[in-house]
Amino acid sequence: MQASAVFPGAKAKVGMYESFYLRAVSPLDPIGVWIRHTIHKRPGHPPQGSLWFTVFDAVRGAPFMHKLTAPHPRVPPGGWVEIDGQARFGPGLAEGSCGAASWSLSFTTTEPELRHLRPEFLYRAPLPRTKLTSPAPLALFDGIVEVPGRAPLELAGWPGMVGHNWGAQHAERWIWVHGCQFADSPGTWLDLAVGRLAIGGRMTPWVANGVLSLDGVRQRLGGLFGRRPTVAETAAGAVLEVAGQNGSSLELRADVPRGAAAGWRYADPDGGEHDVVNCSIAGLRGELKDGSGQVTRVLRSEHGGVYELGMRERDHGVALAPFSDG
Repeated sequence: MQASAVFPGAKAKVGMYESFYLRAVSPLDPIGVWIRHTIHKRPGHPPQGSLWFTVFDAVRGAPFMHKLTAPHPRVPPGGWVEIDGQARFGPGLAEGSCGAASWSLSFTTTEPELRHLRPEFLYRAPLPRTKLTSPAPLALFDGIVEVPGRAPLELAGWPGMVGHNWGAQHAERWIWVHGCQFADSPGTWLDLAVGRLAIGGRMTPWVANGVLSLDGVRQRLGGLFGRRPTVAETAAGAVLEVAGQNGSSLELRADVPRGAAAGWRYADPDGGEHDVVNCSIAGLRGELKDGSGQVTRVLRSEHGGVYELGMRERDHGVALAPFSDG
């Protein structure tokens, strides 16, 4: 799992943010866990660390959400990030607490790191201002997650992923989709980021970057050059069509169960804000098409998807957790 923290090398006068996160989903029930470890640094200020903890349960309805912020985030020996002196995240291990919630998890992966951006020079270029990778685009989690008001969640081989992003500013608008637990194709996974930038007061077209790993073979989706994706998105889900390899394409639908989305507010280092709606137990349906438009594969995941929408508007209808950012 190739990953390393960026924030220790940030210059004092420069603003930046960084996030290491995981998601895991029950193989049987529409229950999922999403835990973020973030660094937020305004220009001229020291970095602050935050823990964001969410458990989704479509049967119970609204997700359980909590957040805490503490000074002096650091990189622990052999790890990626430590928040509040006790919540640690690194290769193969995530443990900590956030309010009354706590977790002790181990995870394994056989998948190499996914670097979404292509060409590779985009990781060194000023744009996009957000860089992202998935150190473990498909992982299996074991351990315990404890949440007030319910029996402990015992994770035994729950599939999910580990992600990492950093930058000077969030995209102006973005969608992130991750998928696993596809029917009749247990090793298949999808990791796709779609974003728009604000440049000179104007919005760029959507650009997609990601991979569909099908039967052990990774197929690139999107890219800086070539056909642009088509996107129709709301807080309740989206329909996307993204170019693949050799003239192929993926048409994807993401659906959020009613009342099962988490709403958070993200701050940019420059003082701007986004509302972010995330559902880590979303339903996914994908159709892989060849160059002639014929469907060659249909993929379905009842609750193994993540659908996340980052936006400026506030009228999306999802209640936000009562925690500020920045």
